Amino acid sequence: MKKLTNKVAVVSGASKGIGASIATHFAAEGATVVVNYSTSKEGADKVVNEIVSNGGKAIAIQGDFSKKADIERLFDETKTKFGRIDILVNNAGVYEFSPLEAITEEHFHRQFNLNVLGLILASQKAAGLFDEKGGSIINISSVAAKGLATGAVYSATKAAVDTVTRSLSQELGSRKIRVNSLSPGMVETEGAHTAGIIGSDFQKTVESQTPLGRIGIPSDIGKIAVFLASDDAGWITGETLLASGGMN
Repeated sequence: MKKLTNKVAVVSGASKGIGASIATHFAAEGATVVVNYSTSKEGADKVVNEIVSNGGKAIAIQGDFSKKADIERLFDETKTKFGRIDILVNNAGVYEFSPLEAITEEHFHRQFNLNVLGLILASQKAAGLFDEKGGSIINISSVAAKGLATGAVYSATKAAVDTVTRSLSQELGSRKIRVNSLSPGMVETEGAHTAGIIGSDFQKTVESQTPLGRIGIPSDIGKIAVFLASDDAGWITGETLLASGGMN
């Protein structure tokens, strides 16, 4: 039997990159997947079509995870359509870098509202819909949680993600709800290409400091997410799993 047979999973920010990879890997392991997107319907439909063409089950649902009303609508639609929710992946996020003197309230709230508040509100809603068998919440963090130059706000959001993960794992454990963080290093995504990171000197520096000698690709993260969502990780909660090729 596949690892996620009969499970229903919501993956936020799944129209591209890491989220898309998690969605396709979940579906390949038997899960029915809700591919959430905020603005890129085309990207989400592409992910759904890939899953369906490979014999899986998926639908795309729009929703801005920085807005409580959107979160509640998405989960209510999911429960109505599929009758259950078993897995939540809080992948939706935004990253912006700015030197200290240029940080604004908008810069701060744009990242914290989605990366932290949205994650909490989505976890709140999902936890209320999981059945008596419990569920799994996977929060996508980052090695940036340890701090990056010009990343004071972004790094703070990811450090918060790891702390929220530990707190919720303790709070929800009695309800058989596992909560873990998955913390990638540099991964080749559409966003990384757009930001000019891929092929840059920064990428070369990261690779030179990585024991495995390369940056990640989305499927590296998708495979680990399957493990954390499955019964194979049934005794794991409150952990932050670093997936960075050995770079600390």
